[in-house]
Amino acid sequence: MAESATNQVGAGAAPDKNTAPNKNTAPNVNAAPFEKLHRDGSLWGRGQLVNGAMHGHWEYFRKDGTMMRSGTFDRDGQVGEWITYDKAGAPYKVTQFGL
Repeated sequence: MAESATNQVGAGAAPDKNTAPNKNTAPNVNAAPFEKLHRDGSLWGRGQLVNGAMHGHWEYFRKDGTMMRSGTFDRDGQVGEWITYDKAGAPYKVTQFGL
């Protein structure tokens, strides 16, 4: 029995928008902690990648180890409250991003 047209994806066919996975609607598979380092080996940033996209709480650091910025990503987009910290580590700026 042949599959319905909405389940077939071939040359020239568009995937069904309700079932085709993409980075904005795919389930949280392949979630992994992620860290990036400065050239000197100190921690530059850490957070989580979900399906290759930044997702959840992230923190960014200066070379001296003090936190520079923290906030939340939703599939590579900044959302909610992001805090920027001064060189002593105290919050000095809060930026709101739409959800």
